Amino acid sequence: MSIRHRSLVLALLLCASVLGAPVAAADEVDTTPGTVVAVEELAPQLWLPGTAEAKRITYWTIGSDGRPALSTGAYFVPEGTAPEGGWPVIGWAHGTSGLDDHCAPSLIGPTYPERDRQYLAGWLGQGYAIAASDYVGLGTPGLMPYLDGKTTAHNVVDSVKASRAIDDSLSNKWVVVGQSQGGGAAITTARYATEFGGPELDYRGAVGTGVPANIELPLPPAGPGYLPVPINEGLTTYALYIVSGFRTAHPEIDVDSYLTEEGKRIVDRAETLCVAEAEKEFDGIVTGDLFAKPLSEIPNLYGLLNDYMGIPVDGYDRPVFIGQGLYDTDVPVISALSLVAQMKLNGQDVTLHTYPTDHSGALLQSQADSIPFVQRLFQ
Repeated sequence: MSIRHRSLVLALLLCASVLGAPVAAADEVDTTPGTVVAVEELAPQLWLPGTAEAKRITYWTIGSDGRPALSTGAYFVPEGTAPEGGWPVIGWAHGTSGLDDHCAPSLIGPTYPERDRQYLAGWLGQGYAIAASDYVGLGTPGLMPYLDGKTTAHNVVDSVKASRAIDDSLSNKWVVVGQSQGGGAAITTARYATEFGGPELDYRGAVGTGVPANIELPLPPAGPGYLPVPINEGLTTYALYIVSGFRTAHPEIDVDSYLTEEGKRIVDRAETLCVAEAEKEFDGIVTGDLFAKPLSEIPNLYGLLNDYMGIPVDGYDRPVFIGQGLYDTDVPVISALSLVAQMKLNGQDVTLHTYPTDHSGALLQSQADSIPFVQRLFQ
């Protein structure tokens, strides 16, 4: 089935359930979060090293409007015999891959396959199963609300529920782990995991690397002339994805009216590209040329941004690990330092590890510390 055909089928299912149209003569659609809609074979080339079983799944979760929504994802079971109680689970939150359906990791694999396959294989080798959400709108109807923390938290938690519903060798004990976009998703998930997971899951803690914290702070001044020069192509792409995601999450705000015609064209274009393509195409763009008027004219802009993409600084009920590369230019070190400081001031159980490397290097180097950290969570 093609991506377009699959999306059409899922869209019809979503509309039927939300609008109350009959899908089957006898039963209504069960949209309970974590309910499995479809299970299919995961392409063999996407299996991680050390995988004994893997499937691609479609399941119900919650969208940015708080209503039932569909997400796809995959799960991976390690080789060997499951321990008593089942394989403990890593809820994996992936980094930026893009906004278009064809960018879904369960269809094409991770954005940085050499890095991420090595990293995830490390967890499999330690005896953890992996549940990996694509996130709502990435391979399913609608658009993924980029960096929408609470929505992604639902998606991650519900991927664990869905994976366990299919494979009874998976334990209810789990942790959330993520990098970059997924690092922010992992830490936000940590804040809500117990609440969203309910009594059927036993959440133990979180690991986030390259966590994009407090990046909502530079956004309110955005407008004509801000910024007046090109910036890192990765940061430019992230900014375009944020504008798109905020536009998706807040249809009541006419975000397009704050963009020039060229700005609207570029944001629309960003929604069709995976991240590597976007970074190449948008290299050299001046973000200050994209805005027709200041975003600060949006009432309560910072409050809306903080609610949409801000990472919580309190309310955590389990330990949190944050890893950060000191030479990271995608998510500067100040993001991690400021978040950890805020969490510490609020009495949260958070551990910071820094590494003399960049964004990707910190992911791999951090496992020397994060693996023992997670092992202690299951003792």
